[in-house]
Amino acid sequence: MKPIISSSYSIIFNQDGYNELNLIVNKNNYSKVFLLVDENTEKHCLPYLYKKVDFSFQIIKIKSGEHYKNLDTCNEVWEFLNNNADRKSLLINLGGGVITDMGGFIASTFKRGIDFINIPTTLLSIVDASVGSKTGINFNSLKNQIGIFSDPILIIIDTVYLKTLDERNIKSGYGEIFKHSLISGNLFEELINNSKVLYSDKIIYNSINVKNNIVLRDRKEENIRKHLNFGHTIGHAIESIKLNSDSKVFHGEAVIAGIIIELYLSHKALNFPIDIVRKIKEHLENIFDKIYISSNEIKHLFNLLQFDKKNFSNKVNFVLLKDIGNCEVDINVKNEIIREAIDFYNS
Repeated sequence: MKPIISSSYSIIFNQDGYNELNLIVNKNNYSKVFLLVDENTEKHCLPYLYKKVDFSFQIIKIKSGEHYKNLDTCNEVWEFLNNNADRKSLLINLGGGVITDMGGFIASTFKRGIDFINIPTTLLSIVDASVGSKTGINFNSLKNQIGIFSDPILIIIDTVYLKTLDERNIKSGYGEIFKHSLISGNLFEELINNSKVLYSDKIIYNSINVKNNIVLRDRKEENIRKHLNFGHTIGHAIESIKLNSDSKVFHGEAVIAGIIIELYLSHKALNFPIDIVRKIKEHLENIFDKIYISSNEIKHLFNLLQFDKKNFSNKVNFVLLKDIGNCEVDINVKNEIIREAIDFYNS
């Protein structure tokens, strides 16, 4: 597959990506190279990476999971870097969305910024989290409230890492693939007319391309990049609600719930066809377990919506669909309609 070119970096696939990585490290003469991993990527992905690189590096290991995507973990890594790194160091992030989001943020703020490279290892991070130059962490159980826009110098996409994932993690990544098909129209019919998760090289490449093309047009999310947040206003709130509960919810699972709810909102606010809403709901519920949202959680959800990053002048702004591939931004919806949409999802 040919590279996908972003604003200041390339997204390079398979062996070509490692060739470029070795070239960059040897050419730039970094003082030290650090590799950020968690216990899962250290065990399942690191042995493979060792075979692909021709330089030495020092490992930094953090705990896995969204629960640790916070300032406390950043402090641990910054402390390690402060004792071992300088401004001519490189940080390579090997992992899922938590690793690439947080690793990018750590690198971009340490000594006002050191180079970093993303090697995503989950389907979710391959098609979404590692691409687009957003870095950040959660704050007070709110998703990605602290962060900056910062470019890696390279992203390597190698689907061999997907062999290390269980079915649930694959499904979580499909949540973002399906969202990209909804907002762009690309491959929507192919996905909706299948009863299983599809993630071929063609579908992955298309999904990355959809996101990258939007980011190239609107890096700082002033208009069209908001399209990428379809399903996320509700989805992030659901994820935050469930973050400290016994029923763990993956990002892609919460986004799928958000997509169904926001499609219903699209029907009510923009006349999106209800028959297509029902068809999409049926497709997604054949793949994903329902995340039941209780009455008490709905009250909490309304509170969390006030913190969504797209809000302006104390108004909750949604990205909604007029049709497949046709988004509108900054749409306000009354709480009673949101509650009706949640009831539609719960049913």
